[in-house]
Amino acid sequence: MNRTLFKKLSGMVILALMLMIPLMLVEEQIGERSGYQKQVEWEVAKTSFGAQTLAGPMLAVRYRVQKPPEAVKDEKTGKTVATRVPLPEERVLTAPAERLEIEGDAEMDERQRGIYRVRLYHLEMMLKGNFNLPADLLRLKPEDGKLLDARAVLLFGVSDLRGIGNDPEVDVNGQKLRFVKPKDNTLAHAIYGSYLEMELGRLDPGEARSFAFAFPLKLSGMNSFSFAPTALSNSLKLTSVWPHPSFGGSFLPHERRVDATGFEAKWMVSSLNLNDKQDSENTEVLGVDFIEPVNLYLQSERAIKYGVLFIVLTFTAFFLWEILRRHPLHGMQYLLAGLALTIFFLLLIALSEHIAFLYAYLLSAAACIGLIVFYLSGVLGGREPALAFGGGLVILYGALYGLLQSEDNALLIGSGMLFTALAVVMISTRKLNWHKLGSGIGKENNYPYG
Repeated sequence: MNRTLFKKLSGMVILALMLMIPLMLVEEQIGERSGYQKQVEWEVAKTSFGAQTLAGPMLAVRYRVQKPPEAVKDEKTGKTVATRVPLPEERVLTAPAERLEIEGDAEMDERQRGIYRVRLYHLEMMLKGNFNLPADLLRLKPEDGKLLDARAVLLFGVSDLRGIGNDPEVDVNGQKLRFVKPKDNTLAHAIYGSYLEMELGRLDPGEARSFAFAFPLKLSGMNSFSFAPTALSNSLKLTSVWPHPSFGGSFLPHERRVDATGFEAKWMVSSLNLNDKQDSENTEVLGVDFIEPVNLYLQSERAIKYGVLFIVLTFTAFFLWEILRRHPLHGMQYLLAGLALTIFFLLLIALSEHIAFLYAYLLSAAACIGLIVFYLSGVLGGREPALAFGGGLVILYGALYGLLQSEDNALLIGSGMLFTALAVVMISTRKLNWHKLGSGIGKENNYPYG
Protein backbone atom coordinates (compact mmCIF):
# COMPACT_ATOMS: atom_id res chain seq x y z
CA MET A 1 0.00 0.00 0.00
CA ASN A 2 1.24 3.52 -0.81
CA ARG A 3 2.86 5.14 2.23
CA THR A 4 0.71 8.27 1.94
CA LEU A 5 -2.48 6.23 1.88
CA PHE A 6 -1.28 4.14 4.79
CA LYS A 7 -0.52 7.24 6.84
CA LYS A 8 -3.91 8.71 6.00
CA LEU A 9 -5.80 5.57 7.08
CA SER A 10 -3.64 5.21 10.19
CA GLY A 11 -4.32 8.82 11.11
CA MET A 12 -8.09 8.29 10.68
CA VAL A 13 -8.01 5.26 12.97
CA ILE A 14 -6.01 7.14 15.63
CA LEU A 15 -8.42 10.09 15.52
CA ALA A 16 -11.43 7.77 15.78
CA LEU A 17 -9.86 6.10 18.83
CA MET A 18 -9.13 9.50 20.38
CA LEU A 19 -12.77 10.48 19.95
CA MET A 20 -13.74 7.41 21.97
CA ILE A 21 -12.54 9.29 25.08
CA PRO A 22 -15.18 12.07 24.95
CA LEU A 23 -17.82 9.47 24.00
CA MET A 24 -16.93 7.47 27.11
CA LEU A 25 -17.10 10.62 29.24
CA VAL A 26 -20.57 11.44 27.89
CA GLU A 27 -21.71 7.87 28.52
CA GLU A 28 -20.43 8.12 32.09
CA GLN A 29 -22.41 11.34 32.50
CA ILE A 30 -25.56 9.58 31.27
CA GLY A 31 -24.97 6.83 33.84
CA GLU A 32 -24.66 9.41 36.62
CA ARG A 33 -27.87 11.18 35.61
CA SER A 34 -29.69 7.86 35.43
CA GLY A 35 -28.43 7.12 38.94
CA TYR A 36 -29.85 10.42 40.16
CA GLN A 37 -33.22 9.47 38.63
CA LYS A 38 -33.24 6.16 40.52
CA GLN A 39 -32.24 7.95 43.72
CA VAL A 40 -35.20 10.32 43.33
CA GLU A 41 -37.52 7.33 42.84
CA TRP A 42 -36.10 5.74 46.01
CA GLU A 43 -36.58 8.98 47.98
CA VAL A 44 -40.19 9.34 46.81
CA ALA A 45 -40.88 5.71 47.69
CA LYS A 46 -39.29 6.25 51.10
CA THR A 47 -41.47 9.26 51.90
CA SER A 48 -44.71 8.05 50.28
CA PHE A 49 -45.10 4.58 48.73
CA GLY A 50 -43.39 2.26 46.27
CA ALA A 51 -44.40 -0.49 43.89
CA GLN A 52 -47.41 -2.41 45.20
CA THR A 53 -48.21 -6.12 45.46
CA LEU A 54 -51.61 -7.39 46.61
CA ALA A 55 -52.11 -10.82 48.15
CA GLY A 56 -55.35 -12.43 49.26
CA PRO A 57 -57.73 -12.13 50.89
CA MET A 58 -56.92 -15.36 52.71
CA LEU A 59 -58.78 -17.00 55.59
CA ALA A 60 -56.81 -18.01 58.67
CA VAL A 61 -58.38 -20.28 61.29
CA ARG A 62 -56.81 -19.91 64.72
CA TYR A 63 -57.68 -22.76 67.02
CA ARG A 64 -56.56 -24.21 70.34
CA VAL A 65 -55.99 -27.90 71.02
CA GLN A 66 -55.84 -29.58 74.42
CA LYS A 67 -53.43 -32.49 74.23
CA PRO A 68 -54.18 -35.66 76.27
CA PRO A 69 -52.74 -35.84 79.81
CA GLU A 70 -49.14 -37.01 80.01
CA ALA A 71 -47.93 -39.61 82.46
CA VAL A 72 -45.19 -38.61 84.89
CA LYS A 73 -42.95 -41.57 85.73
CA ASP A 74 -40.55 -42.15 88.57
CA GLU A 75 -36.98 -42.09 87.27
CA LYS A 76 -35.87 -45.04 89.46
CA THR A 77 -38.81 -47.39 89.32
CA GLY A 78 -40.28 -46.30 85.97
CA LYS A 79 -43.77 -46.39 87.47
CA THR A 80 -46.38 -43.73 86.79
CA VAL A 81 -46.66 -41.49 89.80
CA ALA A 82 -48.82 -38.68 88.42
CA THR A 83 -50.37 -37.21 85.32
CA ARG A 84 -49.72 -33.79 83.84
CA VAL A 85 -52.13 -31.79 81.71
CA PRO A 86 -50.18 -29.90 79.03
CA LEU A 87 -50.97 -26.29 78.24
CA PRO A 88 -53.29 -25.79 75.24
CA GLU A 89 -51.51 -25.47 71.91
CA GLU A 90 -52.36 -22.64 69.56
CA ARG A 91 -52.39 -23.57 65.88
CA VAL A 92 -53.19 -21.83 62.59
CA LEU A 93 -54.76 -23.30 59.49
CA THR A 94 -55.10 -21.27 56.29
CA ALA A 95 -57.78 -21.67 53.64
CA PRO A 96 -57.81 -20.05 50.17
CA ALA A 97 -60.85 -18.30 48.78
CA GLU A 98 -63.05 -20.41 46.55
CA ARG A 99 -63.35 -17.48 44.14
CA LEU A 100 -61.72 -14.07 43.97
CA GLU A 101 -62.66 -11.35 41.48
CA ILE A 102 -60.88 -7.99 41.25
CA GLU A 103 -61.69 -5.13 38.93
CA GLY A 104 -59.66 -1.94 38.95
CA ASP A 105 -59.00 1.25 37.05
CA ALA A 106 -55.69 3.11 37.29
CA GLU A 107 -55.17 6.83 36.91
CA MET A 108 -51.64 8.13 36.41
CA ASP A 109 -49.95 10.94 38.29
CA GLU A 110 -46.50 12.49 38.26
CA ARG A 111 -44.30 13.96 40.95
CA GLN A 112 -41.27 16.08 40.22
CA ARG A 113 -38.14 16.83 42.19
CA GLY A 114 -35.98 19.32 40.36
CA ILE A 115 -35.68 18.09 36.80
CA TYR A 116 -36.50 14.46 37.69
CA ARG A 117 -39.99 12.97 37.38
CA VAL A 118 -41.55 9.93 39.03
CA ARG A 119 -44.66 8.13 37.77
CA LEU A 120 -47.38 7.22 40.27
CA TYR A 121 -50.67 5.40 39.81
CA HIS A 122 -53.91 5.54 41.77
CA LEU A 123 -56.01 2.39 41.56
CA GLU A 124 -59.69 2.18 42.42
CA MET A 125 -60.63 -1.46 42.80
CA MET A 126 -63.53 -3.65 43.79
CA LEU A 127 -62.74 -7.02 45.35
CA LYS A 128 -65.27 -9.77 45.95
CA GLY A 129 -65.27 -13.51 46.52
CA ASN A 130 -66.18 -16.24 48.94
CA PHE A 131 -64.74 -18.87 51.27
CA ASN A 132 -66.22 -22.33 51.90
CA LEU A 133 -65.10 -24.13 55.04
CA PRO A 134 -66.06 -27.83 55.17
CA ALA A 135 -67.48 -29.37 58.33
CA ASP A 136 -64.48 -31.64 58.81
CA LEU A 137 -61.92 -28.86 58.47
CA LEU A 138 -60.88 -29.11 62.14
CA ARG A 139 -61.60 -32.77 62.75
CA LEU A 140 -58.90 -34.18 65.04
CA LYS A 141 -57.81 -37.71 65.85
CA PRO A 142 -58.10 -38.75 69.51
CA GLU A 143 -54.33 -38.86 69.92
CA ASP A 144 -54.09 -35.29 68.55
CA GLY A 145 -56.11 -33.91 71.44
CA LYS A 146 -59.36 -32.09 71.89
CA LEU A 147 -60.44 -28.96 70.00
CA LEU A 148 -61.12 -26.19 72.51
CA ASP A 149 -62.18 -23.31 70.27
CA ALA A 150 -61.59 -21.80 66.83
CA ARG A 151 -61.82 -18.35 65.33
CA ALA A 152 -61.78 -17.18 61.70
CA VAL A 153 -59.57 -14.26 60.65
CA LEU A 154 -59.63 -12.64 57.23
CA LEU A 155 -56.16 -11.59 56.00
CA PHE A 156 -55.36 -9.12 53.25
CA GLY A 157 -51.79 -8.46 52.09
CA VAL A 158 -50.50 -5.12 50.76
CA SER A 159 -46.75 -4.72 50.30
CA ASP A 160 -46.77 -1.02 51.23
CA LEU A 161 -49.64 -0.13 53.55
CA ARG A 162 -48.97 3.60 53.11
CA GLY A 163 -50.49 3.37 49.63
CA ILE A 164 -53.99 2.50 50.92
CA GLY A 165 -56.15 5.55 50.30
CA ASN A 166 -59.33 4.56 52.14
CA ASP A 167 -60.58 2.63 55.15
CA PRO A 168 -62.63 0.06 53.25
CA GLU A 169 -65.94 -1.09 54.68
CA VAL A 170 -66.03 -4.83 54.06
CA ASP A 171 -69.32 -6.59 53.51
CA VAL A 172 -69.04 -10.10 54.97
CA ASN A 173 -72.28 -12.07 54.72
CA GLY A 174 -74.20 -8.78 54.93
CA GLN A 175 -72.29 -7.57 57.98
CA LYS A 176 -70.15 -4.41 57.76
CA LEU A 177 -66.63 -4.89 59.12
CA ARG A 178 -63.25 -3.18 58.81
CA PHE A 179 -59.64 -4.28 58.61
CA VAL A 180 -57.19 -3.48 61.39
CA LYS A 181 -53.44 -3.76 61.72
CA PRO A 182 -52.34 -7.03 63.37
CA LYS A 183 -51.45 -6.88 67.04
CA ASP A 184 -48.67 -9.39 66.49
CA ASN A 185 -47.04 -11.20 63.58
CA THR A 186 -48.28 -14.70 64.38
CA LEU A 187 -50.05 -14.87 61.00
CA ALA A 188 -47.23 -13.33 58.94
CA HIS A 189 -46.29 -16.72 57.51
CA ALA A 190 -49.78 -17.15 56.06
CA ILE A 191 -49.68 -14.32 53.51
CA TYR A 192 -47.24 -12.39 51.35
CA GLY A 193 -45.80 -9.10 52.63
CA SER A 194 -47.39 -6.70 55.10
CA TYR A 195 -51.00 -7.45 55.91
CA LEU A 196 -54.23 -6.35 57.57
CA GLU A 197 -56.59 -8.64 59.45
CA MET A 198 -60.24 -8.83 60.38
CA GLU A 199 -61.90 -11.00 63.04
CA LEU A 200 -64.85 -12.97 61.67
CA GLY A 201 -65.87 -14.60 64.94
CA ARG A 202 -66.00 -18.09 66.42
CA LEU A 203 -66.35 -21.26 64.40
CA ASP A 204 -68.42 -24.20 65.61
CA PRO A 205 -66.58 -27.52 65.18
CA GLY A 206 -68.31 -29.87 62.79
CA GLU A 207 -70.33 -27.11 61.11
CA ALA A 208 -69.67 -26.01 57.53
CA ARG A 209 -69.33 -22.27 57.06
CA SER A 210 -69.33 -19.92 54.11
CA PHE A 211 -68.14 -16.33 53.98
CA ALA A 212 -68.94 -14.02 51.07
CA PHE A 213 -67.03 -10.75 51.03
CA ALA A 214 -66.88 -7.58 48.96
CA PHE A 215 -65.11 -4.26 49.50
CA PRO A 216 -63.73 -1.27 47.56
CA LEU A 217 -60.07 -0.38 47.77
CA LYS A 218 -58.12 2.71 46.77
CA LEU A 219 -54.44 1.96 46.32
CA SER A 220 -51.56 4.15 45.19
CA GLY A 221 -48.15 2.97 44.08
CA MET A 222 -45.13 3.71 41.93
CA ASN A 223 -44.23 2.32 38.51
CA SER A 224 -45.66 -1.21 38.86
CA PHE A 225 -48.58 -3.15 40.31
CA SER A 226 -48.55 -6.89 41.07
CA PHE A 227 -51.06 -9.39 42.37
CA ALA A 228 -50.37 -12.72 44.06
CA PRO A 229 -53.22 -15.12 43.18
CA THR A 230 -54.17 -17.08 46.29
CA ALA A 231 -57.71 -18.28 45.54
CA LEU A 232 -58.74 -21.49 43.86
CA SER A 233 -60.12 -19.35 41.02
CA ASN A 234 -58.65 -15.86 40.46
CA SER A 235 -59.90 -13.18 38.09
CA LEU A 236 -58.20 -9.79 37.73
CA LYS A 237 -59.29 -7.07 35.32
CA LEU A 238 -57.35 -3.81 35.01
CA THR A 239 -58.00 -0.76 32.86
CA SER A 240 -56.09 2.48 32.55
CA VAL A 241 -55.59 5.46 30.29
CA TRP A 242 -51.84 4.72 30.30
CA PRO A 243 -51.03 3.52 26.77
CA HIS A 244 -47.66 1.89 27.52
CA PRO A 245 -48.15 -1.12 29.84
CA SER A 246 -45.62 -3.92 30.17
CA PHE A 247 -47.24 -7.13 31.40
CA GLY A 248 -45.02 -9.43 33.41
CA GLY A 249 -44.79 -11.90 36.26
CA SER A 250 -45.58 -15.59 36.10
CA PHE A 251 -48.79 -15.14 34.10
CA LEU A 252 -49.67 -13.02 31.07
CA PRO A 253 -53.21 -11.68 30.47
CA HIS A 254 -55.67 -13.99 28.75
CA GLU A 255 -57.27 -10.96 27.13
CA ARG A 256 -55.76 -7.55 26.51
CA ARG A 257 -56.22 -4.41 24.47
CA VAL A 258 -53.55 -1.73 24.15
CA ASP A 259 -53.97 1.40 22.05
CA ALA A 260 -53.51 5.15 22.21
CA THR A 261 -56.46 5.52 24.61
CA GLY A 262 -55.00 3.16 27.23
CA PHE A 263 -55.16 -0.53 27.99
CA GLU A 264 -57.50 -3.19 29.28
CA ALA A 265 -56.23 -6.57 30.50
CA LYS A 266 -57.81 -9.60 32.13
CA TRP A 267 -56.08 -12.48 33.91
CA MET A 268 -57.66 -15.83 34.80
CA VAL A 269 -55.56 -17.99 37.12
CA SER A 270 -56.56 -21.28 38.70
CA SER A 271 -54.90 -22.98 41.65
CA LEU A 272 -53.92 -25.69 39.16
CA ASN A 273 -51.62 -23.14 37.49
CA LEU A 274 -49.72 -22.37 40.70
CA ASN A 275 -46.71 -24.24 42.04
CA ASP A 276 -47.02 -26.45 45.09
CA LYS A 277 -44.74 -24.28 47.25
CA GLN A 278 -46.87 -21.20 47.56
CA ASP A 279 -46.08 -19.42 50.84
CA SER A 280 -45.16 -15.99 52.11
CA GLU A 281 -41.58 -16.41 50.92
CA ASN A 282 -42.23 -18.12 47.57
CA THR A 283 -45.22 -16.57 45.85
CA GLU A 284 -45.97 -16.31 42.15
CA VAL A 285 -47.28 -12.95 40.99
CA LEU A 286 -48.70 -11.31 37.90
CA GLY A 287 -48.97 -7.65 37.09
CA VAL A 288 -48.15 -4.66 34.97
CA ASP A 289 -45.40 -2.06 34.79
CA PHE A 290 -46.44 1.45 33.82
CA ILE A 291 -43.35 2.01 31.70
CA GLU A 292 -42.23 5.26 30.15
CA PRO A 293 -42.17 4.78 26.36
CA VAL A 294 -39.17 7.07 25.92
CA ASN A 295 -36.89 6.74 28.90
CA LEU A 296 -34.52 9.57 28.13
CA TYR A 297 -31.52 8.01 29.89
CA LEU A 298 -32.03 4.61 28.33
CA GLN A 299 -32.56 6.17 24.90
CA SER A 300 -29.48 8.38 25.30
CA GLU A 301 -27.41 5.40 26.44
CA ARG A 302 -28.54 3.41 23.41
CA ALA A 303 -27.84 6.38 21.12
CA ILE A 304 -24.28 6.85 22.27
CA LYS A 305 -23.48 3.23 21.46
CA TYR A 306 -23.82 4.27 17.83
CA GLY A 307 -21.43 7.21 18.28
CA VAL A 308 -18.51 5.25 16.86
CA LEU A 309 -20.62 4.34 13.83
CA PHE A 310 -21.35 8.06 13.27
CA ILE A 311 -17.66 8.92 13.40
CA VAL A 312 -16.60 6.04 11.14
CA LEU A 313 -19.22 6.85 8.51
CA THR A 314 -18.37 10.57 8.58
CA PHE A 315 -14.62 9.91 8.32
CA THR A 316 -15.33 7.51 5.46
CA ALA A 317 -17.27 10.23 3.65
CA PHE A 318 -14.38 12.68 4.15
CA PHE A 319 -11.91 10.10 2.88
CA LEU A 320 -13.99 9.47 -0.25
CA TRP A 321 -14.12 13.22 -0.85
CA GLU A 322 -10.35 13.38 -0.67
CA ILE A 323 -9.62 10.57 -3.07
CA LEU A 324 -12.39 11.30 -5.55
CA ARG A 325 -12.11 15.09 -5.64
CA ARG A 326 -8.35 15.28 -5.07
CA HIS A 327 -9.02 17.69 -2.21
CA PRO A 328 -6.89 16.82 0.84
CA LEU A 329 -8.20 17.44 4.35
CA HIS A 330 -6.09 18.01 7.44
CA GLY A 331 -6.26 15.75 10.47
CA MET A 332 -7.46 18.68 12.61
CA GLN A 333 -10.43 19.09 10.29
CA TYR A 334 -11.31 15.44 10.83
CA LEU A 335 -10.95 15.92 14.59
CA LEU A 336 -13.13 19.03 14.79
CA ALA A 337 -15.91 17.41 12.76
CA GLY A 338 -15.70 14.33 15.01
CA LEU A 339 -15.97 16.48 18.13
CA ALA A 340 -19.07 18.16 16.69
CA LEU A 341 -20.59 14.69 16.26
CA THR A 342 -19.65 13.79 19.83
CA ILE A 343 -21.13 16.91 21.39
CA PHE A 344 -24.51 15.91 19.93
CA PHE A 345 -24.93 13.22 22.58
CA LEU A 346 -24.14 15.61 25.43
CA LEU A 347 -26.64 18.13 24.07
CA LEU A 348 -29.22 15.36 23.74
CA ILE A 349 -29.08 14.30 27.39
CA ALA A 350 -28.95 17.92 28.62
CA LEU A 351 -31.96 19.06 26.58
CA SER A 352 -34.06 15.91 27.10
CA GLU A 353 -34.08 16.53 30.86
CA HIS A 354 -36.08 19.70 30.22
CA ILE A 355 -38.11 19.06 27.06
CA ALA A 356 -39.58 16.05 25.27
CA PHE A 357 -37.03 13.59 23.92
CA LEU A 358 -38.12 14.09 20.30
CA TYR A 359 -37.68 17.86 20.47
CA ALA A 360 -34.36 17.47 22.28
CA TYR A 361 -33.19 15.11 19.55
CA LEU A 362 -34.27 17.46 16.77
CA LEU A 363 -32.63 20.50 18.38
CA SER A 364 -29.38 18.66 19.13
CA ALA A 365 -29.19 17.18 15.63
CA ALA A 366 -30.03 20.52 13.99
CA ALA A 367 -27.38 22.35 16.03
CA CYS A 368 -24.64 19.82 15.25
CA ILE A 369 -25.54 19.45 11.57
CA GLY A 370 -25.73 23.23 11.18
CA LEU A 371 -22.32 23.67 12.80
CA ILE A 372 -20.72 21.00 10.63
CA VAL A 373 -22.28 22.34 7.42
CA PHE A 374 -21.11 25.88 8.25
CA TYR A 375 -17.62 24.61 9.01
CA LEU A 376 -17.40 22.41 5.89
CA SER A 377 -18.57 25.24 3.62
CA GLY A 378 -15.21 26.84 4.32
CA VAL A 379 -13.17 23.65 4.45
CA LEU A 380 -14.53 22.20 1.21
CA GLY A 381 -14.53 25.49 -0.64
CA GLY A 382 -18.26 25.94 -1.21
CA ARG A 383 -21.79 25.53 0.07
CA GLU A 384 -22.85 22.75 -2.28
CA PRO A 385 -20.47 20.04 -1.00
CA ALA A 386 -21.13 21.15 2.58
CA LEU A 387 -24.89 20.86 2.06
CA ALA A 388 -24.35 17.41 0.50
CA PHE A 389 -22.52 16.31 3.63
CA GLY A 390 -25.29 17.88 5.71
CA GLY A 391 -27.92 15.91 3.81
CA GLY A 392 -26.02 12.72 4.55
CA LEU A 393 -25.94 13.59 8.25
CA VAL A 394 -29.69 14.26 8.21
CA ILE A 395 -30.22 10.75 6.85
CA LEU A 396 -27.82 9.35 9.46
CA TYR A 397 -29.53 11.07 12.38
CA GLY A 398 -32.93 10.06 11.05
CA ALA A 399 -31.81 6.44 10.88
CA LEU A 400 -30.47 6.65 14.43
CA TYR A 401 -33.81 7.94 15.70
CA GLY A 402 -35.50 5.04 13.96
CA LEU A 403 -33.10 2.69 15.75
CA LEU A 404 -33.98 4.22 19.12
CA GLN A 405 -37.72 3.97 18.53
CA SER A 406 -37.65 0.42 17.16
CA GLU A 407 -35.52 -1.65 19.51
CA ASP A 408 -36.80 -4.91 18.01
CA ASN A 409 -35.46 -3.89 14.57
CA ALA A 410 -32.26 -2.19 15.79
CA LEU A 411 -29.95 -4.93 14.53
CA LEU A 412 -31.67 -5.00 11.15
CA ILE A 413 -31.51 -1.22 10.69
CA GLY A 414 -27.92 -1.00 11.95
CA SER A 415 -26.79 -3.81 9.64
CA GLY A 416 -28.55 -2.11 6.75
CA MET A 417 -26.75 1.16 7.47
CA LEU A 418 -23.34 -0.54 7.52
CA PHE A 419 -24.08 -2.47 4.34
CA THR A 420 -25.22 0.72 2.59
CA ALA A 421 -22.09 2.57 3.67
CA LEU A 422 -19.87 -0.26 2.43
CA ALA A 423 -21.79 -0.40 -0.85
CA VAL A 424 -21.33 3.34 -1.40
CA VAL A 425 -17.58 3.08 -0.78
CA MET A 426 -17.20 0.07 -3.07
CA ILE A 427 -19.28 1.56 -5.89
CA SER A 428 -17.56 4.95 -5.65
CA THR A 429 -14.06 3.45 -5.75
CA ARG A 430 -14.62 0.46 -8.03
CA LYS A 431 -12.48 1.99 -10.82
CA LEU A 432 -9.95 3.62 -8.51
CA ASN A 433 -6.28 2.62 -8.86
CA TRP A 434 -5.22 2.42 -5.23
CA HIS A 435 -1.55 1.84 -6.19
CA LYS A 436 -1.34 5.24 -7.88
CA LEU A 437 -3.54 7.05 -5.38
CA GLY A 438 -0.76 8.48 -3.22
CA SER A 439 1.38 9.66 -6.11
CA GLY A 440 -1.58 11.59 -7.53
CA ILE A 441 -2.68 13.56 -4.49
CA GLY A 442 -0.07 13.14 -1.82
CA LYS A 443 2.02 16.09 -3.02
CA GLU A 444 -0.83 18.45 -3.89
CA ASN A 445 -1.90 21.38 -1.77
CA ASN A 446 0.57 20.49 1.01
CA TYR A 447 -1.17 17.17 1.66
CA PRO A 448 -0.83 16.59 5.40
CA TYR A 449 0.29 12.97 5.33
CA GLY A 450 2.60 13.21 2.29
